[in-house]
Amino acid sequence: MEGSSDINTVLTNSLSPDATLRHAAEQQLSQAAETNFSQYLVTLVQELANESAQSHIRAAAGIALKNAFSAREFARQAQLQAKWLQQTDQDTKTRVKQLTLETLASSSTQASQASAQVIAAIATIELPRNEWPDLMHALVKNVSEGSEHQKQASLTTIGFICESQDVDLRNSLVQHSNAILTAVVQGARKEEPNREVRLAAITALGDSLEFVGNNFKHEGERNYIMQVICEATQAEDSRIQQGAYGCLNRIMALYYENMRFYMEKALFGLTILGMKSDDEDVAKLAVEFWSTVCEEEIAIEDDNAQVESSEQMRPFYNFARVATLEVVPVLLQLLTKQDEDAADDEYNISRAAYQCLQLYSQAVGAAIIQPVIQFVEANLRADDWHLRDAAVSAFGAMMDGPEEKLLEPIVKSGMQPLISMMEDPSLHVRDSTAYALGRITETCSEVIDPAVHLDPLITSLFNGLMSSPRMAASCCWALMNLAERFGGDYGAAQNPITPHFNQCVTNLLAVTAKLDGDATVRTAAYEVLNVFVQNAANDSLPAVASLSDVILQRLEETLPMQSQVVSVEDKITLEDMQTSLCTVLQAIIQRLDKEITPQGDRIMQVLLQLLNTINGKSGVPEGVFAAISGLANAMEEDFAKYMDAFAPFLYNALANQEEPSLCSMAIGLVSDITRSMGERSQPYCDQFMNYLLNNLRSTALANQFKPAILQCFGDIAGAIGGHFEAYLSVVAVVLQQAATVTASAEGSYEMFDYVISLREGIMDAWGGIIGAMKSSDKTNVLEPYVQSIFELLNTIAQDPNRSEALMRAAMGVIGDLADAYPNGQLAEVFRQDWITAMIKETRSNREFQQRTIETARWAREQVKRQISGTQGMIQT
Repeated sequence: MEGSSDINTVLTNSLSPDATLRHAAEQQLSQAAETNFSQYLVTLVQELANESAQSHIRAAAGIALKNAFSAREFARQAQLQAKWLQQTDQDTKTRVKQLTLETLASSSTQASQASAQVIAAIATIELPRNEWPDLMHALVKNVSEGSEHQKQASLTTIGFICESQDVDLRNSLVQHSNAILTAVVQGARKEEPNREVRLAAITALGDSLEFVGNNFKHEGERNYIMQVICEATQAEDSRIQQGAYGCLNRIMALYYENMRFYMEKALFGLTILGMKSDDEDVAKLAVEFWSTVCEEEIAIEDDNAQVESSEQMRPFYNFARVATLEVVPVLLQLLTKQDEDAADDEYNISRAAYQCLQLYSQAVGAAIIQPVIQFVEANLRADDWHLRDAAVSAFGAMMDGPEEKLLEPIVKSGMQPLISMMEDPSLHVRDSTAYALGRITETCSEVIDPAVHLDPLITSLFNGLMSSPRMAASCCWALMNLAERFGGDYGAAQNPITPHFNQCVTNLLAVTAKLDGDATVRTAAYEVLNVFVQNAANDSLPAVASLSDVILQRLEETLPMQSQVVSVEDKITLEDMQTSLCTVLQAIIQRLDKEITPQGDRIMQVLLQLLNTINGKSGVPEGVFAAISGLANAMEEDFAKYMDAFAPFLYNALANQEEPSLCSMAIGLVSDITRSMGERSQPYCDQFMNYLLNNLRSTALANQFKPAILQCFGDIAGAIGGHFEAYLSVVAVVLQQAATVTASAEGSYEMFDYVISLREGIMDAWGGIIGAMKSSDKTNVLEPYVQSIFELLNTIAQDPNRSEALMRAAMGVIGDLADAYPNGQLAEVFRQDWITAMIKETRSNREFQQRTIETARWAREQVKRQISGTQGMIQT
């Protein structure tokens, strides 16, 4: 890269569509950067600033320069920034910054845009360290005094800097808010004749709004900013209008409490006008403004409901409710702007309006009903499918907000017409109807009369599911809602789904049997089958038992397919099918419980074959493990006959720290298996304990694994009783160390939650260990650890941050300890006031479940017996 022609060739090749040329050029650039980093930077910046060079070469030089100290990956970014800070001499830094600033004035848009990116990358490094103090001043000067190109490029630079997600940079930008605002507001004014400059300014203003909070507190400055943005919504250039509405969205989200005056004076009218714009992008942003209003007001009402005094309440202005009769009719009209050819995930104006209508319903509740019902009645039978579709969509969209008692008569009268619209000639209308039924079955299911609605509803949903992949997701969602809603009490002889159960299963098996069908539809149908099995009444259990044969056969049929996979798509499709089948099998096992035992051998055979045939990373083992967990719980100690064959797979999963979700599943499975098998799990516990202790010490696994591992120790102890003594000294040290973890007062919510769950794990572990030692008459080995257990209990008693599960576990440990030493050995400790208070507080908490209260009552009785005993005091 010594000569100019060499540079041009390399930079040109770095943009080549030819992968070989591009890769070779990237290698040359990388090698040059490693050989002499400072020289590399100077060479690139000179080419970027070279007015006689071709624009695409200058742009390539700028991209390479930016990439020299900027990367997407955090670790790589830190390395590159360190090279700039520590391996680049001051003369080179000055030269790079000087030339990139000068290039902002270039007549080549490509070069000036590339310079903007380079400057933003350097600013990310230097502004937080106060190492480029005159940058903002230079950019502001460019905007006020520079050429048109220089103004636009400088504003673009400010936008790039402000949109960065770097936390240190964002914090440092607050001190530059005056300079930023001066530049962007000047460029965004209606007096600015150059549209490109004004567009760059309004874009940068949107990116900078988060950092100008202090300016927004001053009414004069705020008025001027709002005036400039409101005027920009009326610009001739629709791109500037879009930028202005984008600014209003951000301002509403950031500064709601300052918006009352502007809403009354301008924003109501401007945004409704914007929603009616012929430019769809402008209209979507104006609609999103009202979505933002609703989101803010929903959040404020939630926050205000939780505060203890009126002084803590946030300002609430009811913007959405006041504007309901102006905004909602416009949203309803926009629902009719559907594009027949739009992809399912395409975000267009009708989708934006639908999302806003949902939020509006949540924000204003009953106020939404009248305008929506008026629109539905006027359009439900219209000749134009757009109107029918909008009517059905609007009906579903309002389900989330009003109270159910208000919706009840409306939904009751609307159910039959809606079900009949599942036969509409338009697929769009049928799809929207299925989604509306999904909304109703989720939010208003109490209104559905099983005697009247269930048969036609289920029939229409299955017809939709089988007729079109497009409708499948909505139909499956509604069917799952129905199964859950009408599942009734677990173990009941019958429920409202029982008369339909066999036909539903038959239909779902037919849908899932189509190997050439849509894979997404098949997966969704298996999910429905899973929910139907989970909610099956006892009269349907013979059908569930028959279903197990079908599911096992299908799983067996997938095994030879493993060798036929030729593409990534094939692999994904096969694994999705296997995972779905395992999930349904798990539901069958859980529902049949001990009745599944005769199928145990066949189940384990196919699941072990599955584990044996899977290569590389896959989600299938997690599904297999979940099914095996269900089988172990059902078969209890009889599961032991499968352990020699299964244990190697379980050990591998416990050791697999590169796949945390599988490792986590394995930890839970150890708990399930040991609880199920009891003492018959002992031969495997040395290995279990080794892997669990290794995982506990691992830096590769997140903290969230630790509570589950500690709880697992308790389950192992409970299973093998006195044999756990072999592990006690090591585990006790681990539990004592874990007990020292605390959250500081200024700590994050995540840290508070972690400490609580960690203490739950410690208490669960001690509970299992104490019970194990008591059952084997080995309580004497616990004596060295009793004091540390009470110290943690005292810490929990004094800490206001605790969960019901933690208090229940703590009550269990208190009761277990008192029960383990029945002759009053711990009487003095149990006489302490904080123990009595802790038990009483738990026992009298009306928000706790009955089993927590019962555990506290049991603990109180054990403590009473302990205190009444007198022999053999243990010193603690």
